[in-house]
Amino acid sequence: MLIELYLTFFKIGSLAFGGGYATIPLIEKYVVVGNNWLSMSEFLDLISISQMTPGPIAINSATFVGQRVSGFIGAIVATAGILTPQFIIMMIFGYFLFSKNKKFKVLDWILNGLKAGIVSLILISAINLIRTSVFPSGFESINFIVITTFVIGLILYIKKVSMFKLIALGAALGIGLNLIF
Repeated sequence: MLIELYLTFFKIGSLAFGGGYATIPLIEKYVVVGNNWLSMSEFLDLISISQMTPGPIAINSATFVGQRVSGFIGAIVATAGILTPQFIIMMIFGYFLFSKNKKFKVLDWILNGLKAGIVSLILISAINLIRTSVFPSGFESINFIVITTFVIGLILYIKKVSMFKLIALGAALGIGLNLIF
């Protein structure tokens, strides 16, 4: 199980261009769909917790899933699995980008090409998270509390309210509206 855990997060780490939000569809594919280590509702909780705790989403997710699957050792193995390819890739990129008098045009082309793919992965993540958290049972059963919290949060985000205030307000609205309704 530990080898499978390491290899799964090694694959995710190998494809983790674009940061944490770009890895969400990969984590969902391998952790929820591929290995059934988490249910979809547990995955949504994982994403929420990973965003609230300090550190990158991918590393927090790997640590949580590893701990869930194989305890403390699993957390270490999964975290090492997601960090290993990133470490190797950064050492290679660092060599080509920061060595004295070296220009590596192909690497620049690769990085420019990856940008469009990263944006699409983040968009897919956003659509999946909205679909499963705002409309958990489909569009026919719209949850008033979730929609209200989502709309208020979206309006406040557009008005540039700080993320800390948005998270606190979202938690307070969720508690308050659930108590009222």
